Amino acid sequence: MSTLLTQIAMESTTSSDAVSMAGWLLIALPLAGAAILLLGGKATNSFGPAMATGLSWASFGLGVVALLQLAAVDPEQRSTHQVLFDWIPAGAFNLQAGLQIDTLSISFVMLITFVGSLIHVYSLGYMSHDPDKRRFFAYLNLFVASMLLLVLADSYLLLFVGWEGVGLASYLLIGFWNHNPAYATAANKAFWVNRVGDIGLALAISLMFATFGAVDFASVDAGVGGASTAALTAIGLLLLLGACGKSAQFPLQSWLGDAMAGPTPVSALIHAATMVTAGVYLVVRSHAIFEGAPNAQLAVAVVGAITLTYGAIVGCAKDDIKKALAASTMSQIGYMMLAAGLGPIGYAFAIFHLITHGFFKAGMFLGAGSVMHGMHDQVDMRRFGDLGKYMKITWITFGLGWLAILGVPPFSGFWSKDKIIEAAFVGEGWRPWVFGLAALLGAGVTAFYMSRLFFMTFHGKARWTDDPPQHPHESPLTMTVPMMVLAVGSAALGLILGPTNIFSNWLEPVTGHHEHHEPVIAVPVLMAATLILVALGAGLAWVRYGRDEVPVNAPAGNALTQAARKDLYQDDLNEAIFMWPGIKLVRSVIWTDNELVDGGAMGLGKLTGAASTRLRRLQNGYARSYALTMLAGVVTVLGALWVMN
Repeated sequence: MSTLLTQIAMESTTSSDAVSMAGWLLIALPLAGAAILLLGGKATNSFGPAMATGLSWASFGLGVVALLQLAAVDPEQRSTHQVLFDWIPAGAFNLQAGLQIDTLSISFVMLITFVGSLIHVYSLGYMSHDPDKRRFFAYLNLFVASMLLLVLADSYLLLFVGWEGVGLASYLLIGFWNHNPAYATAANKAFWVNRVGDIGLALAISLMFATFGAVDFASVDAGVGGASTAALTAIGLLLLLGACGKSAQFPLQSWLGDAMAGPTPVSALIHAATMVTAGVYLVVRSHAIFEGAPNAQLAVAVVGAITLTYGAIVGCAKDDIKKALAASTMSQIGYMMLAAGLGPIGYAFAIFHLITHGFFKAGMFLGAGSVMHGMHDQVDMRRFGDLGKYMKITWITFGLGWLAILGVPPFSGFWSKDKIIEAAFVGEGWRPWVFGLAALLGAGVTAFYMSRLFFMTFHGKARWTDDPPQHPHESPLTMTVPMMVLAVGSAALGLILGPTNIFSNWLEPVTGHHEHHEPVIAVPVLMAATLILVALGAGLAWVRYGRDEVPVNAPAGNALTQAARKDLYQDDLNEAIFMWPGIKLVRSVIWTDNELVDGGAMGLGKLTGAASTRLRRLQNGYARSYALTMLAGVVTVLGALWVMN
């Protein structure tokens, strides 16, 4: 290892080399933190959480340095590649482990390290009384390191290593309080649903190797022009399957709501800002493949449209504040997938909304944790109400995130989500009307369920219970300061990056020139329609959940409401379509193995044994028996000769 570091240091003599060196340090720092905390045991209890937080901030500092160095050079030079070591030498095939820092990966690095570090700080207060907080911070560091490896890898196979590391960290964090059987079950569910998507990604990488003879980004992108459309379509669909698992997109979205079982910082880090965006990163990073496979690209847009609608409907019926936010995350990632599936007109908007969403959704998740902190871990919004009076900072910071996700100008969501809506209305035939109307109506439904959440929690009549007694109070500074920082991003980030198109231009070296096309409906009309729907959704939510009294016990509701409370029966469908047929298939295979394969082999052995037992009786040692046998043989031979003649 020391030889490797010395070699890297000797080669890092230029600005480009300095950026590359920052790449491996970005990953190494939080990874070292995880190793120290996990291997150091109780000896690290006193300083472990602070050390983990400091290492995460150190990675952010290195990311800032790399960002500034990339910004200082011409756009065509904004990409560096660093070979760490020969990873898989196998004859003519030699895959090197390398890192690639470009405008796309550094954008993710900044989001991961900045939001992740704020969540580390928040966790110092949130987990302060947990006896296993050292282990919790180790898992946070492991997650950050894995996510950084995922976005900095220069090949699909190394990306897969980070992909699996993120899955492992997610499993450990969701099930952190595994003494609760429900939490352990939720972790298992997230693990196995993600394994389905991981199989898709693994098969995609295998098919890449068979098609291109390589799995690094540069070789795959260069070979797309010579590959058949059928091969590219198969690879694209398998990549989409992987993305659906990690980003909780249809039909692999069922795990995300249950994943709220983990501590609230986990929900903010994994299920709002970082892990669930990995699928969007994978699709945009693989844009050359999808552009060569129009049907696979269309499938991405279709999945996004279905999921944004699905998540919005489910969010309208959830009373658990964290599960309502999880449904919102699912829906917003659907917007990003829709944009990524639109091709060059949507790539930049997908990543732009991903960045702004990381701020306002992480802020709202941390706000939900602050509410739980002040309400004895209560999550039922029907037991909240009027908390804005007692938790001013949480109310204000959450409110800024709420305005951002609604798309109210000039907050961040207005500049990113509305651009996706405009792009969805671009095209010919049925596509702009199906995709555009789904995105437009989704904005109205989003305004309703997010306003429902905001009003049920912070406004209206207090609906607290006396069992246990509730005394709502504001959270400590370690929790509120990260919320304030994220709230500033929710309010101002879109205004900084949106009107200038600076972010679209920033991504051009990776995604190509951003294509602008006029939608089938004039932009001012779309903006007006979106704002009207947002106002109607928020107004309806105010009437029902802000002005009117909210029942403490949820009413039965209509059939759609009941279905939405049960995630539109997604678990039931999965059990009926996949689980029970799978169980029956496995049982039939076991029966075939036991009865036919093993039974046949055992039966042949028993037959041979029985035949041997009976034949053995002929060898009894008596001369008269042998003479009788010889006589029988002679008679048989003579009889045969007589018949033949």
